[in-house]
Amino acid sequence: MATAFVLAHHGWTEYDATRTLNLTGVIQESSYSNPHALIRLQAAGENPKTWLCILAPPSRMTSRGLSAEMVKVGTTVTVTGYPHRKDEDEMRAERITIEGKTVELR
Repeated sequence: MATAFVLAHHGWTEYDATRTLNLTGVIQESSYSNPHALIRLQAAGENPKTWLCILAPPSRMTSRGLSAEMVKVGTTVTVTGYPHRKDEDEMRAERITIEGKTVELR
């Protein structure tokens, strides 16, 4: 059973830019659609956790060489960004690294 992403567009001030997260894990869900692409990332490490990562609009990602195929389920990625101030499982991704290729999202 697939889980639908639900996202109300909110301002970037809801993310804490004083705390940088670097997460590596496997994409569990992916949505390459407007207004922002999203992935649900099962992060690895001592305290594994599933994160909702807000990416950039698909048009920006495509122009920077990041296709929908690259962010498919099962792909291992590293995401760097800022945690949401209230939603402890959400982050705004600033960059993503896939197979050695890093793409700036902002």
